[in-house]
Amino acid sequence: MQNMTVETLVRRLAYLGLVPFVLLAALVWMVADNLHPFVAIALVSYGGVITAFLGGIHWGIGLRPNAPNGLRHIAWGVVPSLVAWVAVVMPAYAGLPLLGLLLVACYVVDHKTWPQAGLAAWLPMRLHITTVAVVCCLLGAAGT
Repeated sequence: MQNMTVETLVRRLAYLGLVPFVLLAALVWMVADNLHPFVAIALVSYGGVITAFLGGIHWGIGLRPNAPNGLRHIAWGVVPSLVAWVAVVMPAYAGLPLLGLLLVACYVVDHKTWPQAGLAAWLPMRLHITTVAVVCCLLGAAGT
């Protein structure tokens, strides 16, 4: 790992972060009825954690000295956590679509704000990851 760049590590970890989405969305359709609630809760919980993480990125951007639109980043940074919390306490059939919508909203905000923060190069990866995560949330909801 000493020769690995930060960019390579970020990309690998980001795409590895899709494994729980894909695995849990598939398991929702495959497990026995007695295990189904646990898998659905695991998928909703993981989606909530990830959206909270996406909000946290904005705190990191907003707290930098002379951050452009720093206050907006800080304010937006709490929204994903609050909405994800609501989604997590809902039944999975309702919480998962809400998380899918929230993931799209997070991407839209990132697409508008990351270029000013010098992070535009990460947006194609974010789009790929968001697309897979949203599809998994919707597939998981359909299977509940």
